[in-house]
Amino acid sequence: MILNDLRIITLLDWLENDCLFNVSNCEPASNDASFRRYFRVTIDGETFIAMDAPPDKEDIAPFMWIANLFKQAKVNTPELLRHNLSDGFLLLEDFGSQWLLDELNNETAPKLYRRALLDLLPLHTHETLLNADLPRYDEVLLRREMALFEEWFVEQLLDEELPPELWKNVQQILIQSALKQPVVCVHRDYHSRNLMVLPNGELGILDFQDAVLGALTYDIVSLLRDCYIDWSDEQIETWLRDYFEQLKQAKVVECDFAQFKRWFDLMGMQRHLKVCGIFARLHLRDDKSEYLKSIPRTLNYIVKVCGAYPELHEFQQFLEQHILRKSK
Repeated sequence: MILNDLRIITLLDWLENDCLFNVSNCEPASNDASFRRYFRVTIDGETFIAMDAPPDKEDIAPFMWIANLFKQAKVNTPELLRHNLSDGFLLLEDFGSQWLLDELNNETAPKLYRRALLDLLPLHTHETLLNADLPRYDEVLLRREMALFEEWFVEQLLDEELPPELWKNVQQILIQSALKQPVVCVHRDYHSRNLMVLPNGELGILDFQDAVLGALTYDIVSLLRDCYIDWSDEQIETWLRDYFEQLKQAKVVECDFAQFKRWFDLMGMQRHLKVCGIFARLHLRDDKSEYLKSIPRTLNYIVKVCGAYPELHEFQQFLEQHILRKSK
């Protein structure tokens, strides 16, 4: 038991005295990039996940609402078993401790990525999600996310400055591309550290509370150009083409693959700019420095995309001359 933390004491008191559960063990279940914490609790010999989301920092109501939406769409998210809105506690089904990331290798990846892409399809096709009153991934949000790159990564972490006109042009290219795409439900963090491999071989989906309606390719690029593991361009294109064909059959896309690939590349660049900023902020503000080791891979994705599109070559040169040498 962990008994020197007031939040945990309060959590256990809720489980034992309000929910009338017999809790025999409580231990940390995972780290999180937010203020949420997760604990694995044992109740009558069975394990569950208890979420601790301090109400002054996190609101669990959207988590509960979106979890219900996803369940209606047959998306495999944990069952919500008990909730305490005032204190910010949830008791959830335990999806175990096998991240997709832990299970990936050259032999397992084809099957696991096919499964992950198959599980993504309901987010892009199910009417419950497409018609939900979710926030929009609009220009304001896209700009706010990319501002994290400028503020936290370039300025605060590297003590550099982005050329204003160049940066304005890059943002406009990425925003225009994102807003031209078909609008679907976007998980926003669909990657190998939010997908769990379950004992029956299926995948469990976590960390979905920030879902929005936005660009089709966002979750696809989050998965295939993951900040925590990378694959060859050839392998990524194979998976991408396969999923593109599924989307065409479902009548989600009408464009050709070249257009779809451009959307994918530029959406990935927007995401990876944001993620570099988030990783820097986690280090500088939240003392979570383990994310720094994923920045080189994330930056490499950005540079490669810039190299593929002439309108981004100037930004590529700036990154190579001013950013890459400082971020190693």
